[in-house]
Amino acid sequence: MKLAFNKNQTQTLEPKKLSAELLECHMKQEFLLTSVRALLQFIKEFVLDLKELGSDAFKHDIGALEAKFKSDEKLKKTQSCFHKHKKKIRRFVAQQKKYLEEREKELKDIIDLLVNAMVTLDTDNQKYNQRIFRQSEKIEQITRLDDIKRIKQALIQEIENIKQTVREKQDHDSKKLKSLSKKVSTLNHELKKAKVDSVTDELTRIHNRKAFDSYIKELIDQNAIAQTSFALLMVDVDDFKGVNDAYGHQTGDRVLLALANKCRNIIRNEDFMARYGGDEFIVVLPNASLQNASKKAQKFCEAIATTRYSLDDIKTGHTLSITVSIGVSAYRQGDTPATITDRADQALYVAKRIGKSRVASENEINAA
Repeated sequence: MKLAFNKNQTQTLEPKKLSAELLECHMKQEFLLTSVRALLQFIKEFVLDLKELGSDAFKHDIGALEAKFKSDEKLKKTQSCFHKHKKKIRRFVAQQKKYLEEREKELKDIIDLLVNAMVTLDTDNQKYNQRIFRQSEKIEQITRLDDIKRIKQALIQEIENIKQTVREKQDHDSKKLKSLSKKVSTLNHELKKAKVDSVTDELTRIHNRKAFDSYIKELIDQNAIAQTSFALLMVDVDDFKGVNDAYGHQTGDRVLLALANKCRNIIRNEDFMARYGGDEFIVVLPNASLQNASKKAQKFCEAIATTRYSLDDIKTGHTLSITVSIGVSAYRQGDTPATITDRADQALYVAKRIGKSRVASENEINAA
């Protein structure tokens, strides 16, 4: 039998099919969004809670990305946010992977060291036990002698042999213990050095950005318990690119090293200084107000501007001078590491804009 549909029936079926496809598409979209949010949550749970990795900041970024997926913003904004955070996720995963590989290697070194020591000790003990066993057999043979005098003489000799065996074992164990202690001490020293190097700038040998991030977070966390003032100085070398272009990057590195040493001589013992990145340095002044920090920054500017750096290897008698611009911010209730650092950075931009070799505080940000 041949079935036929009229025109009206065909028109009735098409919207139903379209509606079913739209429903399927909507359900798939809901499922994908739920899956993405679940995966982001899994990433947060996978992250190690370690300050040196910046885990808190990374989790905050993941939370922001998750919120973006929940929002009803346009696709382009969500895509842009995702691509930005995708790079951060990749960097963090690589950083955490490297951290775990380094810790795994350290543990393997320790395990290998202890295993080798145990194997050596076990082998030594077996040899020692065999010697004692053989000597005990000799004593057993002595007891079978009939002559008391011969028994006495033989026992005296074997007892002396046993004493000598024990002395040799003690001496051997002592040497092994010293050797093992030395290896453990060396390994411990290397681990401490690696830890110091991880928070030290390779060129200037002052703290690096990682050390600053950890320090400022701890300082702000402490303010939740005991309210104490502190200020930030964001220091940037003026026209540093010109120094590199004119004299080369090696001279530029020497200038940064000299600048770090100069600043280190000016700051107090309780102050914290780090290379923030490139030709930028950051100084934290505990128990300092915005006004006092600005005065300190002015001293920095004047001291650096009046210093001459010798470049004898380039041209006899030639010297180089540099200047710095400094932005100053002070802690406010409710500040995060990002907010107080951002204000110092904005103030630095103001100092650059009004002529360089200047100091600008956060109070001048809106006024400039």
